[in-house]
Amino acid sequence: MSEQRSVDAEPRRATCAADPVHRARAYLLGAAEPPAPALVAFVARHGPVEAAERVRRGEVPDPVAQETEARRGTDRSERDLERAVKAGYRLLTPEDDEWPAWPLLSLEVATGRGAEGVAPPLALWVRGTARLDEAVDGAVAVVGARAATEYGEHTAAELAHGLVADGIGVFSGAAYGIDGAAHRGALAAGGPTVAVLGCGLDAGYPAGHVGLLNRVAERGAVVSEYPPGALPARHRFLVRNRLLAALTAGTVVVEAGKRSGARNTSSTAGTLGKVVMAVPGPVGSAMSVGCHELIRDAYATLVGSVSDVLDTVGRLGEPRADTAAPRPRRPTDDLGPQALRVHEALGERRGRSPDEVAEESGVPLARVRAVLPELELSGLAERCETGWRLAVGVPGRVKSSGRVTGKGERHPRTR
Repeated sequence: MSEQRSVDAEPRRATCAADPVHRARAYLLGAAEPPAPALVAFVARHGPVEAAERVRRGEVPDPVAQETEARRGTDRSERDLERAVKAGYRLLTPEDDEWPAWPLLSLEVATGRGAEGVAPPLALWVRGTARLDEAVDGAVAVVGARAATEYGEHTAAELAHGLVADGIGVFSGAAYGIDGAAHRGALAAGGPTVAVLGCGLDAGYPAGHVGLLNRVAERGAVVSEYPPGALPARHRFLVRNRLLAALTAGTVVVEAGKRSGARNTSSTAGTLGKVVMAVPGPVGSAMSVGCHELIRDAYATLVGSVSDVLDTVGRLGEPRADTAAPRPRRPTDDLGPQALRVHEALGERRGRSPDEVAEESGVPLARVRAVLPELELSGLAERCETGWRLAVGVPGRVKSSGRVTGKGERHPRTR
């Protein structure tokens, strides 16, 4: 198997070395600390190759110079690309078919509106079997506190398992606590799940989740905009949160303290116009204070189940016809309000006169006399010796091609 990897690595290594776009973006990722809005705009204006050359020479506007001055003289692009090939991950750029352009557009739009700290990434390092453009489709981020309670971890795992079982990808940050529980729940359901890191893919962080990240890569993907060798840092995890928010259709905060990185993710999701959801917890739990505040201040929708999440995300996304089995129809579902009252006033055995039905239902006698024949045509009522009664053996749906409106009219049934 190692021989196969070495054979496959050669053409990939040659491709990386010969691809100026990937080399340029690998250099630019290391030249500025994300997010770098001025550099992103500069690259969009000049293209990655020319932008990289200008950055190297220092021939850039002042805002770009401020973002790149400290690192522009260090070019580790060849080393990073070589390391990626050997480690089995790849550099994904906006020029690649796999690039998740649509969800990341929210970062560009928010930046254009003046939001700070949400510039789109210049490229992404990806490890794993999943195509990122497919993994993001309708995906949901499940995030929360590192110091999670047993209740929180159980809830996160159950939500992630149910979402994946329903065909929804789960994203999280691979941290201890809620993040790890979400990934494990998703993997238990067969994946996919995607971990977005705030350090290089080779950092081995968190140490206790190295094995978990390996399993995530086997079923989904591990993603970072930080080059190989980049160490974890608090500010990088906060910056990483914008990617979690942008790449998914909605964010579920399972547990969050008053000052929590998960709340930062939810705040960013709201800035990007994404759905924000929060799971309530015990009123005395410090790990649920953040969730309760999000719900109380109307920043998040309360969710307590997979169906709640699907319903909430679906309101702002494409309608999901397959999220639940169709609701069984009753024979009376097409009846108007007055027709339904007339129907309910009928007995099962003894027939009732129109006067008795009118008195029982409160529907005017003239209307009752108009509705009863329509109920008969629809298979819901029948005339007998003593008057009108419910039809014997009412079918599972209305027989006729019309529906009773209770207004003396019968309209064609819509399909």
